[in-house]
Amino acid sequence: MTSNNTVWRARFAAVAPTAAALASALASALAITLLGGCSTLLPSAPPPDNIYLLEANPAPAPVRSTPAARRDLVLAVSMPRARAGFDTAQMVWVRQAHGLEVYSRNRWADTPARMLAPLLVQALERSGAFHAVVPAPSAVSATLRLDTELVRLQQDFSVHPSRVQFTLNAQLIDIGTRRIIASAEFDETENAATEDAYGGVRAANLALERLLVRLAAFCAEHAPPP
Repeated sequence: MTSNNTVWRARFAAVAPTAAALASALASALAITLLGGCSTLLPSAPPPDNIYLLEANPAPAPVRSTPAARRDLVLAVSMPRARAGFDTAQMVWVRQAHGLEVYSRNRWADTPARMLAPLLVQALERSGAFHAVVPAPSAVSATLRLDTELVRLQQDFSVHPSRVQFTLNAQLIDIGTRRIIASAEFDETENAATEDAYGGVRAANLALERLLVRLAAFCAEHAPPP
């Protein structure tokens, strides 16, 4: 006759594999749940920055009584410099005097000074006041040189609506004599259509168009006869 102990051991052996399989399945399910929970806790990738350009398509500046001989002059345009705080691709805004702040997820495609360089050449070429306009340094022999400095490009939130202030210093120099022929500061202000970075970009480009027209007229007016 089979003892009770023998029967019990037989029944346990039959049930044990099923229990082990169940435990394994539960462990797998728990691991999947934990991994899924961890994935929701991981920080998501930040959205990409919004990147903007300085662009302008100014109308040709009216050149008043420019002698035809002046068109034989070649003008070299130096790479613009930038004052401290503005030699950066970060977009600057202010809300109080003497304090500069920057947007966190919005920036220029390059520093404003570097983006400004080809726009200066284009505007001066379109003025028709010079035989040629070239970026400096250049293999082309030039008579005059235009040096510029970006003094300020900022969106001012201390007023409503906010406004962009765009200021540029310019010097027209006789290369042969190294004499400063004329100098001027050009300041343009444009209200932003929206109170955000994109509103500042649009205002900056509108202000830049007017500034380039004034700068081209300044160079044409003060260029000496050849």
